This record gives sequence, C-alpha cells and structure tokens, in this order.
Amino acid sequence: MLSPDELLAWYQRLEVTEAARAEIDRIRSAGPSRRVGGGSDNVSGRYPSRKMGVTIQFESHRVELAFVREMEHDPDVLEYYDQPQPFPLDYTSAKGRHLRVAHTPDFLVVRGATAGWEECKAEDELERLSQKSPHRYYRDDAGTWHCPPGEEYARRFGLYYRVRSSGEINWVLQRNFQFFEDYLPTACAKADRRTRELALALVSPEPGISLSDLFRRTADRVTRDDIYTLIATGELYVDLGNAPLAESAIVRVFANREAAEVD
Repeated sequence: MLSPDELLAWYQRLEVTEAARAEIDRIRSAGPSRRVGGGSDNVSGRYPSRKMGVTIQFESHRVELAFVREMEHDPDVLEYYDQPQPFPLDYTSAKGRHLRVAHTPDFLVVRGATAGWEECKAEDELERLSQKSPHRYYRDDAGTWHCPPGEEYARRFGLYYRVRSSGEINWVLQRNFQFFEDYLPTACAKADRRTRELALALVSPEPGISLSDLFRRTADRVTRDDIYTLIATGELYVDLGNAPLAESAIVRVFANREAAEVD
C-alpha cells in the first residue's frame, strides 16, 4: 500500500482533482461496502494480499480471483480495494425507460498513471447482459466491453471505469502465478550473490536457454528453488504468460526483459 506521503506525491504528480482525491480517500478509508457471497456456479473467497496487507474478497474463483492475482503481481497496480462504496448508474432500458440503480463495482484500482473502478464478469454473462440491457453493457468493434453509465460517472472525477471480461484472462499466466506463490519477493529472501552470479553467467551468453537445461547445468551448485526465486524476484527473466513453469523444457530464460525483446 502507498504511504500517506507516497499517495500525496501520486496525487500531485498526476494533478488529481480535489473531487477525485476525496472519492479515492473515502474508498481507501471505508473498507469493503459489503461481504461477497457465492452462488450455484461460483465459489467466493478471500485472497491473502501481500501487496495490500489484507485479505481481498472475490465473488467468483473463475473470474474475479484471476483478476485479483493479476493485480497482485502487476507492478503498475499500486493499490486495489474490493467492493468499494456503491454509486448510481443512470441509463435507459431496452424499452426506453429511464433507470437509476445503485452499483457496487468489484474493485477500485490505483495504477501508476491513473485510477478507476473495475468490474469483472464472465464473457457469457456479458453477452446475456448486453442483450437484456444494451445501454448498460455493450462490446465495441474492437471486442472491448463497455459500461457507458459507469464510464460517465468516472469521468466526473477524471478517473476510468473498465469492464474486465473472462475472455481477457491468460490462464498460462494464472497457472504460473499460482506456482510462484511460495517464491514471491515479499515472501522470501533473495537468492545469495554467488547463486545469482552463477545463474547469470550461464544465462547471459545463451539468451533463451531452456529452464530444464539451466536446471541440469546448475544441479550440483544451485537448487531449483534458488532458480525459481531468481525468476520470481526478476533477477532472471521469463515471460510468465508464454509457457507453464511446470513444463521446464519449453520455458525460455533470459538475463533480463531487454535480452528477451532482442532475441
């Protein structure tokens, strides 16, 4: 979480309006507005967030939990709050009747250069909702989902409103996030200097070396846990969205992101 000084610096750097500051401060201090519950098709729960220092509620283990893990590991996400205070959505029904409903988004997210509300839904649910309430949810020509009344509310504060669809989820990345739970930099010490130097000495001249080959060539000096820790802390680079870490023969390892981009 951001300290008071860090939050103030963020406000000043982005020239956040007083209205937006008040709205963000209100959500940050209030805590979740409601407790979530599961349904016949969903399993709700709580995710122990190291980034936030609290447990984060999720209403669906197949949709919201995936986005929670993504925000937890995304360096651009500075903070995220579940079930922020509701606000009104004004829109017209499919039959032309004006509607005003109280809406509780799934998350308020503070990012490096912006902040806003995010609503996470299954793709098939969005399809159904767009037929029932076309002025509340629609998909544009690029395939991006929108909620016009949510976006209109957010614009009052210079913030954003984003609909997150299950169709966006990278399940390889999710599988690696789960794999890495025990190797997160906030949960374990970094590998020692000798281990780091040995691994880099092998990877630097052979960008894209397979993880299985790296394991084999360091087996007598470095443990697999050490290699995973180096990847988790960013001291070795792997595109976690490209291949499952459990399939080490197809995972390519680089000294850093720049080396991977050149390859």
